[in-house]
Amino acid sequence: MPKAPLIRTVTAATLLPAVAALLWVLPRAGAPGRAADCTGRRITSWSADSRHTAEFARYGNDNTRTDDWTGGDGTHSVRLPDGRTLWLFSDTFLDRIQAPPNPQGENRRWRTADTGGTPFLRHNSAVVMSRSGRLERTLTGGTAAAPGPFFPDPPGGGWRWPVRASVEPRSPGSPEKVVRVLLWNRAPGTGPWIFGVPRSTEVATLSLPGLRLEGITRTVGPSSADPGRRVLYGAAAVRDGGWTYVFGSDDPPSSPASSAYLARVPAGRLGDRASWRFWDGAHWQRRAGRAGPVLRDGGRRGVGSAFTVVRDGPAWVLITMDTGGGGAAGMRSLTSYWSCSPHGPWDGPNGRLTPPRPPAADPQYVAAYNPQAHPEFTAGGALVLSYDINWLGPPGVPADPRLNGDVDLYRPRFLRVRMGPAGR
Repeated sequence: MPKAPLIRTVTAATLLPAVAALLWVLPRAGAPGRAADCTGRRITSWSADSRHTAEFARYGNDNTRTDDWTGGDGTHSVRLPDGRTLWLFSDTFLDRIQAPPNPQGENRRWRTADTGGTPFLRHNSAVVMSRSGRLERTLTGGTAAAPGPFFPDPPGGGWRWPVRASVEPRSPGSPEKVVRVLLWNRAPGTGPWIFGVPRSTEVATLSLPGLRLEGITRTVGPSSADPGRRVLYGAAAVRDGGWTYVFGSDDPPSSPASSAYLARVPAGRLGDRASWRFWDGAHWQRRAGRAGPVLRDGGRRGVGSAFTVVRDGPAWVLITMDTGGGGAAGMRSLTSYWSCSPHGPWDGPNGRLTPPRPPAADPQYVAAYNPQAHPEFTAGGALVLSYDINWLGPPGVPADPRLNGDVDLYRPRFLRVRMGPAGR
C-alpha cells in the first residue's frame, strides 16, 4: 500500500504525489537568515470555506460542455496579472454528470461517458477562474472529441503532473510576464513504483494572457540512481524579494514519510537549469545530488509527498499530511512545522487537523490528502487551504466505479485557517 501522502487508485485515478513549496527571499551569499522577532506559529483554528467548495461543485456538475473538468486532484493555483486565477490539476475526470439516483440506487450525482468520450483524463488539466471567482473553462490537449493532457506526456512514456506555478518576467528585467509551471516527470513502473518512478523536475512556460503552452524545459534531472532517493521539486510559492526558494521531497517506497529538500533560483529564472542551486546543509551547491534534507523523516517527523509552505510574519509554516500519525490518520489528518528560515531547523509536528470529508456509503475508505495553500484568496487574516478527496477501497478493488458513482469523492475541499503561537 502506498504511503499516506502518495495514494493512487488501482486504475490510476491519482492521489497526487505532490511535493514542494516555492518561497521568495532577498538574495544573500549564504544561507537565508533568521528574523530576530521570529516566534513559533501553528494552525490554531479553522472553518470550512463553502464558497470555493461550492464553486467547484457547480462547475463540475455543469453539463454545458462534456469535455471539461468534472473532478480531479492535485489542486494548485496561481493569480494572473489580469485578476484571473489559473487552477492546475493532476488526474482529471471529464464527461457528463447525471442526476441522482446513481446505478447503485444512492441519492448521489454520478458520471457517465455516454457522449462517446472517456471520463478519465490522464494526467493533467487546468481550469480558468474569472476575476469574480467563477470557473469558466477547462484547458486540455487534444480535441473536444478526444481530449488529452494539457501538459503532454513525455516522449517514450510516462506523464507530467503540474505542481506550483508562478508569474515571472519572461527574462530578468523584462516587462513581459509569463506563467512558469513546475512539473513532475514520472516514468511507468511496477511493484513499489506502480504509481510512477520519479524521473525529473521540469518547468513549463505559458503565454499571457492566452495561456498557450510555449515549451517545457528539464531543470533538475535524476539526482540519484536509486529512485527512492530522487528529489522532485515543485509545489507552493510565496514571493519575497529576488529569489525563488523551491522545496522538494524524496519518495522512499518503504517509508510512510519523506524528507524535505531545498533549492533556490533567482527570480525570473525558474526555467534556466544553470541557475538552480541546492542546499547541502551549509552551502548552495550546483549539483542536485549533493542536496541534504532540511527536514528529515523519522519517528513522527517527516513530510508527505504533498506539502505546502507559507509565511506568517517572520515565521515560515509548513503544512503536510500527518505522516507520523499511523494508520488512517496519515490519510485523513494534517499537521504543521515552523521555522525561522527556509532551511530550518523545523520545529514540529505541531497539532493535528482532521478536515471534514463528504458523506459516503463507505466512509472508512474516503481519504483527505494533499494540503495546498492559496494565499491569493487570503482575507481577514484567514488563509485558504485546499485538500483533495479520494476513495481508497479494499486492496484490489478498482476505484473508478466508486468515483464515477459519486462525483463528490474526487473534488477539492477548502478551509480557512488562522495561525497562532505554537505552544511547547
